Amino acid sequence: MRAPSSPLLFALALACAVGGLHLSRVDATTSAVQATGTYVIAHRGASAYAPEHTAAAYSLAIQQGADYVEPDIALTRDGVFVSSHDGSLDRTSDVKERFPDRFTEVKTGDRVQRRWLVEDFTLAEIKSLDAGSWFDPKFKGEKMMTLQETIDLVKGKAGLFPELKVPGRLRAKGFDPEQTVADILRKNGLVGAMVKGRPAVHMQVFEEDSVRRLAKLLPEVPRSFLLSAAPGTARWLTPEGLAEVKTFATGIAPAYQIIDRDPDVVVRAHAAGLTVVPYTFILRPATTPSYPDAPPAVRQQLEAQLQSLPTTREALTAQMRKFVEVYKVDGMFTDYPDLFPR
Repeated sequence: MRAPSSPLLFALALACAVGGLHLSRVDATTSAVQATGTYVIAHRGASAYAPEHTAAAYSLAIQQGADYVEPDIALTRDGVFVSSHDGSLDRTSDVKERFPDRFTEVKTGDRVQRRWLVEDFTLAEIKSLDAGSWFDPKFKGEKMMTLQETIDLVKGKAGLFPELKVPGRLRAKGFDPEQTVADILRKNGLVGAMVKGRPAVHMQVFEEDSVRRLAKLLPEVPRSFLLSAAPGTARWLTPEGLAEVKTFATGIAPAYQIIDRDPDVVVRAHAAGLTVVPYTFILRPATTPSYPDAPPAVRQQLEAQLQSLPTTREALTAQMRKFVEVYKVDGMFTDYPDLFPR
């Protein structure tokens, strides 16, 4: 999740007023003009302070100086990208009350859970939901954002760092998420554009085949391969694995715990010509979630991770500073853009 590492995009500082917002345009005949230093990505917007993926969260992220805003994007039944981290609507809206019978039973291991999947609802139905009250009653009436609305809000003020959610699941249902996002980015003049010395858009996906497809559809756009702390991730972190990642991505986006355990991951990735943008820097929640649906082993792992999180704002800033100054990462995701060390 960061700026491209390969021959850094050549930019001509042409002020191109698009809807009153100023983007630079890439020109391969000029010298590179790039911002330097670690950049901060507002994880789901300034999601520590406002309901994630709403206009309130995105606007606040820009006010707090985020270099990028991160929309997680999933497709509606009628083929429109909306921002949803889970690929479902139940956690961050009143969908269960509004549409109690519209769930899908999703099996994970030996557990079956009810989920109100984004792709089972039209945009009009999703726009009828309250996406703010779950976070705080004062945000009642906040709506889920479409990708186009997010672009209109953010463009020229910060970069966009979209994560394509569940692309394999969507393709199995007849959607083409990679082509759809490529078309939207091109239509909005974001492919090859720059904002504040950095690429105006940077894609990220957990699924390898989806990153590979984006590499063909959007070769000009930086692409990060998201890596969790799951056991299968280790193969990508060897010199050989990172060399392979370089064939279809411009960077890796690992869970920050991976780097804390093995800081040389950053050195190896940089040697392979890849950028490194870890996720997610947050404070320990005031109350520990119970995770009743998680298997015992997973629940223990989640609880251990929560216990390791910083408990004060000063400690969170210090943690991020270590990743900037000691580990030399290229960028980082946080719910608290205002606490990023500048």
